[in-house]
Amino acid sequence: MADVLERLGATLEARKGADPETSYVASLYRKGRDAILRKIAEEAAETLLAAKDGDRDQIVHETADLWFHTLVLLASEGLGPRDVYAELERRFGVSGIEEKAGRGG
Repeated sequence: MADVLERLGATLEARKGADPETSYVASLYRKGRDAILRKIAEEAAETLLAAKDGDRDQIVHETADLWFHTLVLLASEGLGPRDVYAELERRFGVSGIEEKAGRGG
């Protein structure tokens, strides 16, 4: 399943050179970080509302939108799913309390 995120990350990277008139992702890149962040906030709110309503299908749909826009942000910063995988791997087996305290923030 992680392969899907890898393929999507590669596609999002490729969209950097696409025409913003024909590519939604290219149009987000053109609008800049604030537009991407607004989409993430919007999708996070929609995910929360779907969860509050207990609508399982909508939770999946909105989470997919949230992950998608988060991947757009990563790609815009020259990052991708593998960077997140590496961070999750680093945290694996470590108490969440310890991990957060170790970040110093």
